[in-house]
Amino acid sequence: MATFKVETELHGELNCWRITSDRAELLIAQQGAQILSYQRVGEPPLLWLSDQAIFTKGKSVRAGVPVCWPWFGNLQRNPAAVQGMYRGKQAPAHGLARTRDWQLLGIEEAGNTLRIEFELPEAQGELPDWPHDVELKLSAVMGDALELSLISRNRGNSPVTISQALHSYFAVSDVRQVRVEGVEGLNYIETLADWEQRQQQGALTFTAETDRIYLNTPERLSIVDPHWNRRITLSSGGSRSAVIWNPWTDRARELPDMADDGWQRMLCIETANVWNDVVELQPGACSVLTVSIGSGVI
Repeated sequence: MATFKVETELHGELNCWRITSDRAELLIAQQGAQILSYQRVGEPPLLWLSDQAIFTKGKSVRAGVPVCWPWFGNLQRNPAAVQGMYRGKQAPAHGLARTRDWQLLGIEEAGNTLRIEFELPEAQGELPDWPHDVELKLSAVMGDALELSLISRNRGNSPVTISQALHSYFAVSDVRQVRVEGVEGLNYIETLADWEQRQQQGALTFTAETDRIYLNTPERLSIVDPHWNRRITLSSGGSRSAVIWNPWTDRARELPDMADDGWQRMLCIETANVWNDVVELQPGACSVLTVSIGSGVI
C-alpha cells in the first residue's frame, strides 16, 4: 500500500500543497487549483514547470495544468453562445477560473490512491460579469496514473454554454525529437495561418511554432520521446477536441516566465472542449472533462 505525505508550502505569493508517495510527487497551488508539477520517482518530470515561473496572485503560473474555464483562449474566438454568457467589457484570456483561489474540499487516501478535491465557490453566481450558478469542482487522483476531472454542474434555471480546457504542459527531452501519435488523419485548425482548416498527415512532429486545434480527437493521444525512451499517454473523456502548442524560439523570447530555450523542454496538449466542441449545460445537467496521464517505455 502506498504511503502519502502532504505538506503545505508557500511559493512566492501562492499557497501550495506538496504530496509525495513512494512512487510520485505532486505540487498543486490553491490559486486556480493548478497542478504545478508531477513526477514519478526515478523518472524525468511528466508535467513541466518553467524554470522562470512567476508565483504571483492573479497570474496563472506557466506550469503543470492550468484550468481554462468558462471559456478557452480569446473569448472573441469562441462561438457566439459562449461569448453571450459574459457581461463584461474586458475578457481575460482563458476565462475566470485559473487566477482565483479555489477551496480545498479534502484530501482522501484510498488504498494505493490519493484524491484531492477542490471547488470554486465564486462560480456559483459570483464571478465578475458572469452571472451564472454553476458548481465547479476539480479532482486529482494520484495512483498508477494522474487522473484529473473538471466537473461543471448547472444549478441555475437557464442553459449555460462553456468552452474549457485542462491546459497541460508536458515535459519532454527535446520537442524537436518527439512526436504526437493519435492525430493521424484528423482535421485541425491552423491558428497561425488565418485559422485555416487542414488535415494532419502522419504523426505530428515539431519544426516551428505550433498552435493547432485538433477536431474529433480520439480518446487516446500519446507523446513519444525516444531520447527518454518514454511514451506519455493521455486518455480523455468528455472531450472531442485538443489544442497542441509550442511557442518555439521567437515567441518564447517574448514570454517573461519562460527561458529563451524553455520551448525545447515542453509541449502542451490540452484536453478541451473548444471551437464547435462546446458544452451546453441544461438546468441540473453536469459535464465532466477528464484526462488520465500515464507513461511507459517505448
